[in-house]
Amino acid sequence: MSELLEIEEESKKGSLYHGLTQGLLITALSQNDKFTVIPELSLDISQLDLKPFGIKAKDRLIPDISIYPKGQFKKKGRDLLKVSEIPLLAIEVISPEQGTNEILAKFEAYFTLGIKSCWLVDPLVDVVHVYPEPYQHRTYDMNDTEIFDEVMDIHLPIRDIFAW
Repeated sequence: MSELLEIEEESKKGSLYHGLTQGLLITALSQNDKFTVIPELSLDISQLDLKPFGIKAKDRLIPDISIYPKGQFKKKGRDLLKVSEIPLLAIEVISPEQGTNEILAKFEAYFTLGIKSCWLVDPLVDVVHVYPEPYQHRTYDMNDTEIFDEVMDIHLPIRDIFAW
């Protein structure tokens, strides 16, 4: 890849649809007692060279939503600005200031870090793309009853995400 994508994680701006969809996803996913759902968590990527993915970022990537096994984190002492623990699932909700190509580049980096599954959610057209691998995905829309992520064993009614 010859050009580097400028991903300014610290100045990422949301939108109405982005925020509503992110909130509904967090609410729906939090119902599953196997997982801890964390929005906007900074992942420490200092050990990863992002140039092969065409991404220019400092020392962190910030998924819109990170999913960890329940009990992964225990409250102790001071807070952390970024974590080295890699989530099981990373979800990106596309916003007007992002492009699909940028998110797919982040997915390549996420999979290299060890993330097991990635979702690309497009609230403008009510679509969820579930990626069990970097170049393989299944698309769900409002004609489907539920989103099924076989890697994570998540069954989520699609109307729970776009019911606004």
